[in-house]
Amino acid sequence: MIDINKSIASLNWDKEPKGLYEPIAYTLASGGKRLRPTLALVAADCIVNGGLLSGDAIENTLPAALALEVFHNFTLLHDDVMDRAEVRRGRPTVHVKWNDNTAILSGDQMLIEAYKLIAKVPGDKVQKTLEMFNEMATGICEGQQLDMDFEHMSQVSIDDYMHMIELKTSVLLAYAMKIGGYIAGATPAQQEALYQFGLHIGLAFQIQDDILDLYGDPATFGKAIGGDICCNKKTFLLLTAMETADPESKAELLEWLMATDRDEEKIAGVKAIYDRLGVREAGEAVMEEHTAEALAQLDKLPQNNATEQLRELAERLATRKN
Repeated sequence: MIDINKSIASLNWDKEPKGLYEPIAYTLASGGKRLRPTLALVAADCIVNGGLLSGDAIENTLPAALALEVFHNFTLLHDDVMDRAEVRRGRPTVHVKWNDNTAILSGDQMLIEAYKLIAKVPGDKVQKTLEMFNEMATGICEGQQLDMDFEHMSQVSIDDYMHMIELKTSVLLAYAMKIGGYIAGATPAQQEALYQFGLHIGLAFQIQDDILDLYGDPATFGKAIGGDICCNKKTFLLLTAMETADPESKAELLEWLMATDRDEEKIAGVKAIYDRLGVREAGEAVMEEHTAEALAQLDKLPQNNATEQLRELAERLATRKN
């Protein structure tokens, strides 16, 4: 399998003006799971030759895979500004290390660079790949807007939340799979199975992210624990607690949500309510349901080494610690 980290490192950001490109190099060098480009390449691998991606398949799929990773990191730069996040992958965020304007402008340039990479997809595949890429990008923006809207809404259902994370998080994984399969020659039915695999993995991934935000280890999670609670972010845990709490627990939870400048106490207080209501276990159960649905999609695809890699990936994501 191609070394995606080496391919990302080979992208040239040693350009002027330094103030525009250095934050891009900093962001892409910070690591991360490389999940989106990996999914695109493994999807192509699954379709092409069952475990040995080589020759034209690498050349044809790699630009789109890199575009997905650059695009994903572009969204993180802007998300961190909007969320006022100070740490990403264990390092200062771009707007902290530089400033807000740099994070916005360097993010804009990353979006442009992503489209430049899409333009390197083989000519007969460019138009459809671009259409899918645009559908994905629109979905992510819509999901981000819904997420922001939720901040000002007193009533948000779990169904509303699941729709939001489907757009904000899952479509990127779903389209990574579909684009990789499409470029490699997948049939429409195979493309749909790949898409659904990515979609359900994305839902499981985000719910696990919600869980790790409170129950994860800061040393491995890469972000401060309890950040969602401190900013009253609507998460699967919070919404489940609101829907299942008895009157006394709900009143206590609402009291904590109104608390300010008491972050450590607030995190501990809300966590105690979650523990009492079993919301972590509820989240893990839903996460397992979506993981199982993702795995079921693999039965519709060629059975080879790449398909097994997808199975292993799904199972690892369900138990990840960061």
